[in-house]
Formats: sequence, C-alpha cells, structure tokens
Amino acid sequence: MDKEFIARGVRRCSTGRFLLWILPWAVLLAFGLYSAGLCLIKGLNQTNMDNRFAFGLWIFLDLTVIALGAGAFFTGFLLYILKLHELRAVINSAVVIGLVCYSGAVCVLAVDVGQPLRAWFTFWYPNVHSMLTEVTFCISCYLTVLAIEYLPIVLKNRKLREVPSFLVFEFELHKLIYVLAGVGTFLSFFHQGSLGGLYGVLRGRPFAFREGLAVWPSTFFLFIISAAAVGPSFILLTTWLVEKISRKKLVQPEVFGLLGRISGLLLSVYVLAKTVDTLVWINRTSPESGFLASQYYSWQPFGTWILFAEIVLFGLVPALILLAPQLRARTGWLVTGAAMACAGVALNRFVMTVQTLALPTLSFDRFLSYFPSWQEVGTFLAVVAFGVLVYSFSFRYFQLFPSERELKMQAK
Repeated sequence: MDKEFIARGVRRCSTGRFLLWILPWAVLLAFGLYSAGLCLIKGLNQTNMDNRFAFGLWIFLDLTVIALGAGAFFTGFLLYILKLHELRAVINSAVVIGLVCYSGAVCVLAVDVGQPLRAWFTFWYPNVHSMLTEVTFCISCYLTVLAIEYLPIVLKNRKLREVPSFLVFEFELHKLIYVLAGVGTFLSFFHQGSLGGLYGVLRGRPFAFREGLAVWPSTFFLFIISAAAVGPSFILLTTWLVEKISRKKLVQPEVFGLLGRISGLLLSVYVLAKTVDTLVWINRTSPESGFLASQYYSWQPFGTWILFAEIVLFGLVPALILLAPQLRARTGWLVTGAAMACAGVALNRFVMTVQTLALPTLSFDRFLSYFPSWQEVGTFLAVVAFGVLVYSFSFRYFQLFPSERELKMQAK
C-alpha cells in the first residue's frame, strides 16, 4: 500500500527501513514538544533569558533558519523571473526547505512570545513604528505563499493525480507560479532586511548600531545580501546530503556548480559590503557613541578572533572557493565552501543576537553571560526534527527532484 504513493520511475527504501529512519526524529520531536509545552504552560522562567538578556537561542535560531530558508524565494526568483531554467531541478526541494524553515521559525516565535493567548495582538494591535511588525506580517504572508507553492508538489502524488478535481486544481495553481515567485521575493526582501535593520537602529546598543543609508541602517542591506548568498549554498548542501543518505543521483553536476557560483558571487559582494560597514563602524560610528571598537573585543569570550572568523574564515574563504572553477568542479571543495558559507551566516546571526546583548552598553556596566536551558535546547531540537520529518516524507512520496528519473535511466 505504501509503495502505491511513491512516484513512478523512482525507487525508495522499504517501509520498515523508512520507519526506522523516522523513529529517532519522532522521539526528538516529542521531547522538543514537551520542552516547548513547559515554556507555554509555566512561562519563560523555564528559560535562562531575563529582562536584560531578552534574546537568546530561539531568536538566534529564527534569524539563522530564515536566512538559510532564503533559498526558496531566491531560487524562485532566479528560475521564474530571471529564467535560469537549470534551477528547475531543485525548485521543489527549495520550496520544502523554505516551508520547513519558516514554519519552524514561526513555531519558535509562538513559544518565545511567552503568552500564547496574546500572540494575536501583533496582528490586531500592530505597532506601526516597529520593524518587528513589518517582519511579523511579511513572514506570515510568505509562509502562506510557501504553503500555496507546496500544494502543487503534493498534488503531483501519483494517487492524488487520479482525482480529476485535484488535477485541475494543480494545473490552475501552476498559472500563478510567476505571481507567487514575485510576491515571495518582495515579502522576503523586506522581512530579511527588517530583521537586520532592527539591530541597526538600537542606539542603546552601540555594538550593533549602524548609520543609515537613506532611511535604513546598513544592517538592513547586509542581512538581505547574506541571506541571498547562503540560500543557494544551503540548497546545494541539503541536496548533496540527500544524495548521500538515499544513495541516489538527484541532479546534474552542472546544477551544483551553478548554485555554488551564484552563492560565491553574492557572498563576495556581502564580504565587501561587510568589510566597508565594519571599517566605518570602527573609525566613526563606535567612537561617536563613546566606545573604541577595541573595547568590544576585550570581553571574553568575544575576542577579535570572532570578527576575523565572520568576515575572513567563513566569508572570504568560502567565496573564493565557490568562485574558483577548478575548486567548484570538485564535489569535496564545493560542499566545503557551501558549508562554510552557511556557518558564516549562522555566526553573523549569533554575533548580532547574543554578543550584542552580552556586551556592556555603558562604561560602568558589566559583561552579561547567557547559556540556554535544556528547555530552550529541546525546543530548538524540535524544529530540527520537524524539518527532517517533513522533508523525509516529502522526498519519499512527492517528486522533489524532477531529474531523478532521467538520471536513473541514464545510469542503466
């Protein structure tokens, strides 16, 4: 019965092996839901956050997965707007990744609110002067767009296609795909930027505060560029992992190379912009706030090494790897470059979230320390397990990689 739902022309593991694969992830999800339930029922005293350290693991996770999930909107933009048809081979996978990342982020935010019964206040009583209001509306709308884009993937299931009304509905949805790609790009552009702009306008946090370009702080644009840069890298990395786990050829090597090249180009632009932004901050913005930039790196464990790692080790180095044709042609180097790029954006979001709050804001303030509680870690793991489960079921029962059947025939 299970095999009847698997797409024709492709092979998947037995039902027993699939259940063994999902069992540990289901257990991890249950543990995470228990952790989140404690926070929802008993309150945020279950966490190690407080009034001074209001942002912790969850916000870091949100910023990171939203940046990694940018591959969904950016791949759609490249495919449907810029007509890079080679990316059709990974567009379905990109939609699933985006859906997982954004839905996981929204779920964590629902826990992070602390009073779930009042979560709807942000929609009914919006603070029109807050960037977070714009972020809330854009993320909610884009999650709806991703759900609509996911529907045609589901309706292409071999059993569902036997229902005529589903077949017609799926055909009609395809007519909207260009509109959805454009709307998704618009929504993602602004919420990615506003997430960064939030930190850039914090005058009380001179480590994060940045001068503006027009009405936006520089961090607004840095978040957009970095998300667009690592989105293709994350799709490359996940596709490679799925190939290794499933032991199947899913896309042509040229697709990996194209994703790597796009990511390398945008990453080089980001590194240049980040370098200029850092130099301006060191020489002008920070001193005008009353702090020498060196003071921020005299507080352990945040030394100058973290700035070097963010810009050079996980920024410039992977950009050079992904831009070099000789290295990009080798799978090992390509995957390494993509993984380093993803690690770089995670490090940047960690710096903006945790380091910003840990550092003193006045000369007589002391350094704040923070380590997440097991409830916070459990909720974080629930998002990871949720993502693996959704992707696993999607890969098994839906056609995520249109080239898989053709590549299988060529291998015979």
